[in-house]
Amino acid sequence: MERFEVKRGMIKSMGGNAGLAKLATEHFNDVVVDADGVFTASFAILTNVKAEYTDDGKLLVDVEQMKGDELSDFLSKDGGREQAMESRVRWSGFLDKATGYNSKQRGDKAKEQAKKFSKARSAIKMAHKSMEMSSNISQETIDTAHSMIAELEKMIEAGNAPSEGKVKKLNDLL
Repeated sequence: MERFEVKRGMIKSMGGNAGLAKLATEHFNDVVVDADGVFTASFAILTNVKAEYTDDGKLLVDVEQMKGDELSDFLSKDGGREQAMESRVRWSGFLDKATGYNSKQRGDKAKEQAKKFSKARSAIKMAHKSMEMSSNISQETIDTAHSMIAELEKMIEAGNAPSEGKVKKLNDLL
């Protein structure tokens, strides 16, 4: 599963998951939409594409593609390589329209998110270390730090990048 940042206002202008499913019909075959608007589809080497907009404004996709012997057999068929290249073009085009960002922008957004996760994990480590090594931190401050750490860890576990403000508050506390 992958999560992609979506340009502000894009989900609303698309019409939510219903609009996303409609977009899928332009790029993939065998599109099936469930009651929640989540679609599954396929095209050439992309054997299963499942996508939806999440409540927190991200595009959540799960993609399975051919591998190993199945892929080798597909590529060796007449027009197989062209179909495989067309799969990549359609996939990229779908992501461009569904997120409002081109591939470079999606990569930049992913790096930005990774950096936020890294900073949060680092702040948590440093907070634990500071509490362990310092003898003059009050119990109230320790309790507050543990509460903040729990909140950050919950966000990380859920796949939501903590804001810089939350991380800074933890750093400033200790």
